[in-house]
Amino acid sequence: MNSEILNSIGIDPGIIMIVMAALIFILLILYIANLVKSSKLKKKYNQFMEGREGKSLEEIINKTYEKYDEVSQKVDENAENIIKINSRMKKTYQKMGMVKYDAFNEMGGKLSFSLALLDEVNDGFIINSMHSREGCYTYIKEIVKGESYIVLADEEREALDEALS
Repeated sequence: MNSEILNSIGIDPGIIMIVMAALIFILLILYIANLVKSSKLKKKYNQFMEGREGKSLEEIINKTYEKYDEVSQKVDENAENIIKINSRMKKTYQKMGMVKYDAFNEMGGKLSFSLALLDEVNDGFIINSMHSREGCYTYIKEIVKGESYIVLADEEREALDEALS
């Protein structure tokens, strides 16, 4: 097999054939090595995908996403509930002040008391209960923004100040 082009360059066609055969042989060896590595990787992948008790990784991932959706929904519900609770808390009595005293200096034991209950904006009431030998007298006075429109007794003022602080 003679070629004018190869002869003009000075290359023998037989050498080219030998080099090509060697390259094909090397490529064949590389291909076989690649097949072996690919087979090992495929086995490892299949083992990974099987998971525990024969469950596939895909099932586990799907269940995890379902649980994530449930948790996300619960978080949203909890956030709404917290907002509702906070709005209700503004209307609840959060501040308290109480003073016990002996109303008529005759009974002993400080059975009378003034109790101030206020919400977040200092609205509420004061209950004053005075005990004497003849009976018990209970009064209530409204508190708006920390102040009473009715004159407060010393004990009531003290209970209100305690609730405000």
